[in-house]
Amino acid sequence: MAMRARLEAVLNVGLRIPSILLLEVLYRWDVSSFFQKIQRSSLNNNPLFQYKYIALYLHYVGYILSLVLLTLPRQRLVQLYLYVLTALLLFAGHQLSRDYVRGELDSGYEGPLYLEPLSMNRFTTALIGQLVVCTLCSCVMQTKQIWLFSAHLLPLVARLCLVPLETIVFINRFAMIFTGLEVLYFLATNLLVPYNLAKTAYRELVQVVEVYGLLALGMSLWNQLVLPVLFMCFWLVLFALQIYTYFSTRDQPPSRERLLFLFLTSVAECCSTPYSLLGLVFTVSFVALGVLTLCKFYLQGYRAFMNDNTMNRGMTEGITLLILAVQTGLIELQVIHRAFLLSIILFIVVASILQSMLEIADPIVLALGASRDKSLWKHFRAVSLCLFLLVFPAYMAYMICQFFHMDFWLLIIISSSILTSLQVLGTLLIYVLFMVEEFRKVPVENMDEVIYYVNGTYRLLEFLVAVCVVAYGVSETLFGEWTVMGSTIILVHSYYNVWLRAQLGWQSFLLRRDAVHKIQNMPTASTLQLQQHNDICSICYQDMKSAVITPCSHFFHAACLKKWLYVQETCPLCHGQLKSQLQPTSPPGTTPPALQNPGEVGHAEPQAELETEENTQAKSTPPMTTTAEPEFEKDPPSGSLQTQPKECDMASGKESSTGPAADVDTEGSCSTSGVHSSSESKSSAKADLAC
Repeated sequence: MAMRARLEAVLNVGLRIPSILLLEVLYRWDVSSFFQKIQRSSLNNNPLFQYKYIALYLHYVGYILSLVLLTLPRQRLVQLYLYVLTALLLFAGHQLSRDYVRGELDSGYEGPLYLEPLSMNRFTTALIGQLVVCTLCSCVMQTKQIWLFSAHLLPLVARLCLVPLETIVFINRFAMIFTGLEVLYFLATNLLVPYNLAKTAYRELVQVVEVYGLLALGMSLWNQLVLPVLFMCFWLVLFALQIYTYFSTRDQPPSRERLLFLFLTSVAECCSTPYSLLGLVFTVSFVALGVLTLCKFYLQGYRAFMNDNTMNRGMTEGITLLILAVQTGLIELQVIHRAFLLSIILFIVVASILQSMLEIADPIVLALGASRDKSLWKHFRAVSLCLFLLVFPAYMAYMICQFFHMDFWLLIIISSSILTSLQVLGTLLIYVLFMVEEFRKVPVENMDEVIYYVNGTYRLLEFLVAVCVVAYGVSETLFGEWTVMGSTIILVHSYYNVWLRAQLGWQSFLLRRDAVHKIQNMPTASTLQLQQHNDICSICYQDMKSAVITPCSHFFHAACLKKWLYVQETCPLCHGQLKSQLQPTSPPGTTPPALQNPGEVGHAEPQAELETEENTQAKSTPPMTTTAEPEFEKDPPSGSLQTQPKECDMASGKESSTGPAADVDTEGSCSTSGVHSSSESKSSAKADLAC
């Protein structure tokens, strides 16, 4: 079943290619200019010129037939090709019969066949050919009435019966007329089939439009006809024919320098019509998709095809080529100018592909640097691809500057290449920092600051490059040639690459500044409080030698909480808002004002005595992995803050909250005891930090 489905998919594409080739030929053939050339070249009135309007009508009929062939259902299309194949076989049988009769007339021998070896050979060859033709026609038409296709055997039977050669000529003509009448009868009996098909198709189209709408109809035709694959195969066939025509007319093979020129001119020849231009667009899209898929396979192996989401990739490059071709009027230029302009457009497409490759490689490389994977082959693949993306765009920009005169489009290519190299350089620097931290026994405390400065540096360079491109484009628009498309591109470039980048950079700076301000306003835990807490940081799962205390009485590393506050303004454990609860900094060792209850102000002395007893017990009691808050057996005064005991499963070693995403009740939260960092948690934290 799978093989049959694949065969049907291949037939669905392959049988529709001739219809697009016919559309290509009809578009290239200008009937009016053709007849004008005939009229100018003829001194007298050429009889062919009288059929000008008939040729015009046939030209339009050819368009209609091509569109019908393009949109026919697959079953009807296969049936139509079988009918055409039968007609070709009948024509081949007619040619065999005519060649045999001509051979017999040239020989002039009318005696028995077995007495003349040459006549016997001709007869045997013609007989075998006619039997093969009859058998194939019977199989194609799926009928057992083989005599319907055996009319061309009559001259052979007549020659076997020693009929004179002049009579055999008339018998051959009779066979040809009989076969022609059979074809005409078949066409007459199926004359209403196209009308019935059109009527049925119109009824189905109306129903689909009424129920689902035009958009659903377009998507259905797009999927049934497989237009991207169809146009790609059509363009590849056209390109192969162009290459074959070139080499068949040349005796000597071209040099290496001529090969690039041959490629560009052949591609330029194959995009001179709207149909071939669409074929080139879809071909570039599939080539880009293949390159990006190969990039992921090189980095991740077969894991790249699990939950892969690259099918939407590649269309960006194709759409870019289509927009540039329409804006520059590519199909209206001469072949040489078209090849030159096409080379610039292909440079832009290659720059876009390199940027897409970087988008794929960047998270994979950073995740590999943050993990503890010691596979040298994986690291080699990641670093080698990054080095390629670092060197090749810079080399491409250098070659463009060497061989082309600078203008706005070339500046876009160069700026895109420079930005790609800068981004790869930043990714490599962060990867190196992650690897250095992995080899160190003690983690770097200010690693997030270093990564932020690295990201900020190359983001600033990207912003400056984008500003330079916009400034050059504005100056060229004001003092040079002004176009609507050029102005639109400048506006889009200014919005996405200048304004949005500046806005995102400023927002990132404000978030970091606010996070630092929040951390400074939080109280710092004293040594005694850390000993009483005796727990790890629930963000990084590391022991705490210093910590800050949130208004909800949770302890975290200052650096870890600052990273968390870059993302959201809630407590990592209880999800309480930290923005509205922050108060001025309290001295170390005192309870933050936000945690004090007004009802507890009058009970300061009992509370102090209670804290003294707790300190005495803490000194006399050995340290435990997890310590619970003191449990009040007597009811506290009205309005005071009730403290619930923490519930940790000490026997099983499981904690009630396993990370910052744990949802813990605000009245009493369980500390994460005895849990240390794993490689997965550290690598995910590093990857989030790099992003």
